[in-house]
Amino acid sequence: MLAELIPASVVAVEAYDDTAAVALFPEEEAIVARAVDKRRREFTTVRGCARQALASLGYEPVPILPGQRGAPQWPAGIVGTMTHCEGYRGCALALASDVRTLGVDAEPDAPLPDGVLEAIALAEELAMLRDLDARAPGVHWDRLLFSAKEAVYKAWFPLAVKWLDFSEARIVIDPDGGTFEATLLVPGPQTPEGPLAGFSGRWLSRRGLLLASIVVTAPGGSGAVGGAVDGVAEGGDQAALRVVGE
Repeated sequence: MLAELIPASVVAVEAYDDTAAVALFPEEEAIVARAVDKRRREFTTVRGCARQALASLGYEPVPILPGQRGAPQWPAGIVGTMTHCEGYRGCALALASDVRTLGVDAEPDAPLPDGVLEAIALAEELAMLRDLDARAPGVHWDRLLFSAKEAVYKAWFPLAVKWLDFSEARIVIDPDGGTFEATLLVPGPQTPEGPLAGFSGRWLSRRGLLLASIVVTAPGGSGAVGGAVDGVAEGGDQAALRVVGE
């Protein structure tokens, strides 16, 4: 599924269960030594995905450890993102020479828990969701909004290295084209091309899952640009538990 949402410059590896044998590095083992079984299985399988993706890029397996706000720490020269939810684990990696940043989020195609939508959505987004529910029933648009905002945050954090609140990015979902646009409502992070004003993303609904992805390529890199520079677009409860990495 994930490979359908990303350009050729990005390697994607995904799994729908935890049956593959993955041996954790001692440093990784220490992180989940006291974790419940569900957390341990998610953590382990998604790192197996990451190792396969690293191998595809010519890198040896290394411990993938959480850094600031849980962001995965990748080898020098690599940008990446990981995600997991019930029935899905996935990782997307690219060379930093090709891609500025990545953000991917997977969610079950099910309604958000009570109270979460009110915590994450702007008034304009609530109006958009009502319209989407009327025009295109069948997708849980509230959960897709959440997933898109998570993908935005994961793409934002490696560049900005600071928090982005749910209220600080406005999402517009295209139900027909499988895309979404995110406008940053705060000053965007700096890139060599200038400050980012937003992100362009893609989404997919299949197998009872929702996937949202953002890829911001570097000039000369392969694939579609996923960011907006200088405002010109190119191309507790759950809300309190947000982390960058998985």
